[in-house]
Amino acid sequence: MSNNITNAIMGLCVADALGVPVEFMQRSKLKADPVIDMRAYGTYNQPAGTWSDDTSMTLCLLDSLANGLDYDDIMKKFHQWFDEGAYTPYGETFDVGNATRKAINRYASGTAALECGGKAEGDNGNGSLMRILPILFYLQSQYGSEINEEAFDIIHKVSSLTHAHQRSLIACGIYICIASEITQGIGLKAAIQTGTQKAMQYYRNNPEFTHELKHYARLENKDFEKLPEEQIKSSGYVVDTLEAALWCLLNTNNYRDCVLKAVNLGEDTDTVAAVAGGLAGLYYGYDSIPPQWLAVIAKRDYIESLCDKLQTAQGN
Repeated sequence: MSNNITNAIMGLCVADALGVPVEFMQRSKLKADPVIDMRAYGTYNQPAGTWSDDTSMTLCLLDSLANGLDYDDIMKKFHQWFDEGAYTPYGETFDVGNATRKAINRYASGTAALECGGKAEGDNGNGSLMRILPILFYLQSQYGSEINEEAFDIIHKVSSLTHAHQRSLIACGIYICIASEITQGIGLKAAIQTGTQKAMQYYRNNPEFTHELKHYARLENKDFEKLPEEQIKSSGYVVDTLEAALWCLLNTNNYRDCVLKAVNLGEDTDTVAAVAGGLAGLYYGYDSIPPQWLAVIAKRDYIESLCDKLQTAQGN
C-alpha cells in the first residue's frame, strides 16, 4: 500500500475531512472543545469522513496527470468538479473559494486555461496551494529529485490555472520544494529548512519575484518554529496557510498530532490541515494515519485507486 503518492494524498484527504466540520470556527472556541477525532455534521452538515474542495481539486490534478501534463485537461476536470459534482464524496460540490470560482467561470466562458487565474493582490487565497501536491510526482518522474527551472515553471503554471499572482506562485514553489526534500529521506525539520532555502534562492535570482519575498521572510527565520501560537494565523490567505501548516509540522512529531494541531488553530481548518497533512502523510507514511480515521473516509477506495493510477502511469 505504501508509496509516496498514496501517503501524501491520503494524508491530505484525512486532514481535510477532520477540518470540514469546524471550518470558520474561532480558535478560542476550539480551545474549549478541541477536535480530537473525526466529527460529523458541523459547518456543512456532512457525515464524518467527508472531504472538501481541497481533496476534490487535488484529485482532479492527480487524475489528469496520469495521462501526462495537460493544463486544458486539468481545467476541464476542475469544471467537471465545480459544475457536475465529479471528484466529490457524494456528487455535490460545496465550499468553493471565490478566486477558484471566478477562474473556472472564466474557463467556461472560453478563456484559455493558463489565463484563467486571478492576478490581483486580492487573489491570494490558498486555493492553488491546497491542491498543488500531485505535481511533485509528475515533476520527479520527469526531472528527478531536484526542482529545476523547468519544474518551477510548471508549478507556477499549475497554480496559475486559478491563482496567478506571484505570491501564490511562490507559496506553491516553496511547498513543492519542501515536499521534494521530504522524499529524499532526510529529517522533517531539515527538509523544511532546505526546501525553503532552495525555493527562496530560486526566487531571489528571478527579478519578477523578488518584490514578493518579504511576505515569506518569517519562514527563513531559524526560530520560526518557536513562534508562539498566537503569532500564527490560520486564515485562508495563502501566506498564513503555508506558515500555519509548516509551524504545525515543526511543532509535532507524528501525523495525528500535526493535523489535529492544524485543525484546532481554527478558521480555515480544512485547508490548513490539508496542506500540513499532505506533507505529514508524505513524511510519516500511510501507516501513521489513524486507522479509525481512514475507515470513515468517503470513497476511500476511489481515492486510493486514483493514487495507484498515477503510480502505475509513472512506471513506479
